[in-house]
Amino acid sequence: MDDDDGVASRWQRRSLLKLAGGAALAAAMAPWSRRARAAAGDEAQGAAQGVAQGVAQGVIDRLSTYMAEAGARALPADALEKTKHHILDTLGAMISGAHLPPGKTAIAFARASAGGAVATVAGTDLTCGPLEAAIANGMLAHSDETDDSHAPSHSHPGCAVVPAALAAGERFGVDGARLVRAVALGYDVGPRVMLALGGLPFQMKTHHSAHSIAGTFGAAAAAGCTAGLSAQQMRWVLDYAAQQASGVAAWQRDQDHIEKALVFGGFPARNGVSAALIIQLGGTGVADIFSGDDNFLLTFAPGGDPGALIDKLGERFEVARTNIKKWTVGSPIQAPLDALELLRKRRPFTADDVQGVAVKVATSEAKTVNDREIPSISLQHMVAVMLIDRTITFEAAHDKKRMQDPTVLRHKAKVRLVPDEELERLYPRREAIVELTLADGSKLVERVAAVRGTSDNPMTRDEVAAKVRDLTAPVLGAARAARLIETVWALDTVKDVRSLRPLLQRR
Repeated sequence: MDDDDGVASRWQRRSLLKLAGGAALAAAMAPWSRRARAAAGDEAQGAAQGVAQGVAQGVIDRLSTYMAEAGARALPADALEKTKHHILDTLGAMISGAHLPPGKTAIAFARASAGGAVATVAGTDLTCGPLEAAIANGMLAHSDETDDSHAPSHSHPGCAVVPAALAAGERFGVDGARLVRAVALGYDVGPRVMLALGGLPFQMKTHHSAHSIAGTFGAAAAAGCTAGLSAQQMRWVLDYAAQQASGVAAWQRDQDHIEKALVFGGFPARNGVSAALIIQLGGTGVADIFSGDDNFLLTFAPGGDPGALIDKLGERFEVARTNIKKWTVGSPIQAPLDALELLRKRRPFTADDVQGVAVKVATSEAKTVNDREIPSISLQHMVAVMLIDRTITFEAAHDKKRMQDPTVLRHKAKVRLVPDEELERLYPRREAIVELTLADGSKLVERVAAVRGTSDNPMTRDEVAAKVRDLTAPVLGAARAARLIETVWALDTVKDVRSLRPLLQRR
């Protein structure tokens, strides 16, 4: 905890100096108490508040204008392509999640609460109101551990942003181009709010859930974009998102993944859609939730950095810094599976050729995946399956019965998990070292420094399609899964997003 506090303090000092040059911004962001006002005097207080208003005014003006113009603004080609990757990846997570416990709970909720037949619940034959669809699809998207993640902000944007954009997009009948731009906007806004608060150090220090906060702001921005809200209305969207920003890190104690699916995806998606719908119907609110009395930053992180909200806005697209999982398993197992795949390409071998496997990961990561009872988060089990199958499918990662298969157990006994302090110091980079000893005594070693699918080693279009095909074909059938993939690649030419419904639902 002390290390996290130190990281947060250093980060905050750098950010404050970068934004406004030391003392002026410190005065701007200070929570002026009565005692401080008395000590500083009315004249000093007035000067400081003037600086504060000037700094914050520039932030909210820039951010709200950018948000209002996003629906009509073409994305650069690389950002457009990356956004399609993440939309497709999240749709795949939604559809495959329909048969998992959180997904089943979400579908039961949507069915019991169904209003008008406005919006699609993926992987089902159900349509319902946009709020019910948003919460259900958000839960579906994080029913498993296959959805995307944004490491700098410690958030999972896709499982909140895409369901919110889709539900609101169907409500307003937007075209595919606006849907893609709305999703890109959600990725730009949600993670930047968390960066303004302090990212992972903020969560560690305060016990708030970064995933819930970033998801709510990202979903609100995306839904507001599909609703075509003005700059003034986008200010109110941000205000409503702040009022709904919640979530505590106690989700880490959730045993069934249902609360976690709600915190990461369901509640934030619903929050964002409800904010946009109310404001579109005439709702109003506070014009600037990031400055003034009792503002959002003052409430959550008095040392926060408002400049992060607009840092390189329009230049750096956060969707490009968001990771896609190649393997449908827990994050600490990604790099070891990458390493095994690379080793086999270098020197082909069978499971029976392997005498032993030593897998080194960060010490904190080792605790998360050490011989767990759930297949997708048991490192030893997934390595054994990878040795046998030469790949990991969604089905294999969720086949609990196979954990008792004698062949799997025989190869699992060869796997040794080694917590490594050197790799711990590199966290949150999830590096791994795999040392393979073959039956002839020879050794193969592979170190993965950049996991496949991360922003440092992104997946290709074909790799994303292959993953989504594996996720969706068992639910939709191979032909419709293929049509869904091709439609998303051309999503910016689709005239009405409601035409996606037949491709998303089970018949």
